[in-house]
Amino acid sequence: RDDGGQKKPSKPLDKSKKYDVTLQTTCGSFTIRLDQKTSPNAAASFVALARAGFFDDTIFHRIVQGFVIQGGDPTVTGSGGPGYSTRDKVPANAAYGPGVVAMVKAGNEPAGMAGSQFLVVTGAGSGLTPDYALLGKVTKGMDAVQAIGKLGDPASGDTGTPLQSVVIEKATVSEH
Repeated sequence: RDDGGQKKPSKPLDKSKKYDVTLQTTCGSFTIRLDQKTSPNAAASFVALARAGFFDDTIFHRIVQGFVIQGGDPTVTGSGGPGYSTRDKVPANAAYGPGVVAMVKAGNEPAGMAGSQFLVVTGAGSGLTPDYALLGKVTKGMDAVQAIGKLGDPASGDTGTPLQSVVIEKATVSEH
């Protein structure tokens, strides 16, 4: 799919509501409760992209067993995104345990930068430093996340080459 071309949201999400994004994948569905208090810019962007169908028919291009699954890149190269970035202040005590969803950034970008790529932590000791915007937490379907997490080629190390394609068939936003 084409890279970029998306419009950056111009306003934050409604603070009186809670937002869940359900990702239907070829390995089952899981739901992320967004943390708009900690990362209001990343949360608003993720909702806008999900509503625009940006994540539909994309894959988890990086799967590192016992660590993370990573998706949100329309190009599947690890360098694609929406054509804009957001930035949120990352708490110094940010912790990335199992089920935590964070935005991915390039190593040379400042803490809290985000595009469309996200990771879901699958292992207990992720070792991630507090540099990644906290998007939210998996509240339902952690079994699907763990099933996806087993599909990385152990021989590929941190590159996380998938043993098979896991497709995000649809991303759906619900408000409460």
